[in-house]
Amino acid sequence: MAVVLAAGEGTRMRAARPKVLHEVAGRSLLAHVLAAVRAAGGLSVAVVIGPAAGAVASEAARVAAAAEIFVQVERLGTAHAVLAAREAIARGFDDLLVIFGDTPLVSAQTLLRLRQAVAAGAAVAVLGFRPRYPGGYGRLVVADGELLAIREEIDASAAERAIGLCNGGLMAFAGSSALAILERIGNHNRKREFYLTDAVAIARAMQLRTVAIETEEDEVRGINTQAQLAQTEAAMQQRLRAAALEAGVTLVAPETVFLSSDTKFGRDVVVEPFVVFGPGVTVEDNALIRSFTHLDRAHIGKGALVGPYARLRPGAHLGQDVHIGNFVEVKEATIEAGAKANHLAYIGDARLGAGSNFGAGAIICNYDGAAKHRTDIGKGTFIGSNAALVAPVKVGDGAYVATGSVITHDVPPDALAIARSRQIVKEEWAARWRDLKAAKKKDPAAEQD
Repeated sequence: MAVVLAAGEGTRMRAARPKVLHEVAGRSLLAHVLAAVRAAGGLSVAVVIGPAAGAVASEAARVAAAAEIFVQVERLGTAHAVLAAREAIARGFDDLLVIFGDTPLVSAQTLLRLRQAVAAGAAVAVLGFRPRYPGGYGRLVVADGELLAIREEIDASAAERAIGLCNGGLMAFAGSSALAILERIGNHNRKREFYLTDAVAIARAMQLRTVAIETEEDEVRGINTQAQLAQTEAAMQQRLRAAALEAGVTLVAPETVFLSSDTKFGRDVVVEPFVVFGPGVTVEDNALIRSFTHLDRAHIGKGALVGPYARLRPGAHLGQDVHIGNFVEVKEATIEAGAKANHLAYIGDARLGAGSNFGAGAIICNYDGAAKHRTDIGKGTFIGSNAALVAPVKVGDGAYVATGSVITHDVPPDALAIARSRQIVKEEWAARWRDLKAAKKKDPAAEQD
């Protein structure tokens, strides 16, 4: 099983939001960790939260519906937090993983390596890493393939401080001895807390084998400040961009593109500089996403062209060969194959039929101040520039809406709808107006009359 420790308050984040609910690549820190646990396979999950942390419990349930939630009422150290899930641990498992909820870069492969070490006979396996600057970290003292001790820097000898392998915090325990080890951890220290790192010394005193597994520093990167959150975001983006490039996506300027953890790309997709992919975006084959476009929970069909400066909001679904151009916003709308909205438009809560054209400056008026309403535009329609379609309304297949019209009633198929005032031309009016203004300037008394 896996115990995920998510009770930390994150006071150094200087935020009201619980630390594990901060996001990296469009997903909460906790969700990243639970995703890695799920990918590691076959693990029951217990999430330990702090008191009055309902939002954390809700996020855990959303991501891992079967996860059990346990509350650490008092914060008395990491081992104390693990034992908040004693009830689950006591049921017995082949192995027990202890993972911190603020380590979003940990991979399923690393969790599997920890489990494999336990399966090979270790009672405790500790994840270690080699930071560029090891100062402040506990050192892992290893000899002959076994972990002899975790030595905190304040207690380390000069020789031990020279060790480059440091404690990453994550651990795996053999299920047969996990509870016995955890229950022997005491609080005989300056802070009177129960430290998980004491498990190594206790296991060795019980004549049990302990080992260290080494990984990259990013995998154990914890987050305690906004600066560390930003550093982790940068590391995650680098990882996601590399994966996209490896999969064949063309990122013209990779360092300027921001991806979400669940962004999906088809074949031969091209992404120009300065594009932001929010959560839940799928881009199908041969699509082109042009610069300064923002996408969130949207689906882009094959061969579609989006941007530059386009915004696709949640519920935008673009069909094959759709064009959404500069300064066009689409929300909760289906744009069918071959339809175009090339500039300066808003399409919300609507269907734009196949092959239709939605003109510059045209908008759908979907909100009446209290509720949203739908607009249905058939295939092969032409919506003229600066038209306003006041929902709920339907425009039939092949219909034309004249430029500048305000459409408040349904338009039948193949009809022309004109809804604007008739133009009035007054010959020579402008010349007479200019003459009158000039006369008033010459005669101030006339200006006062």
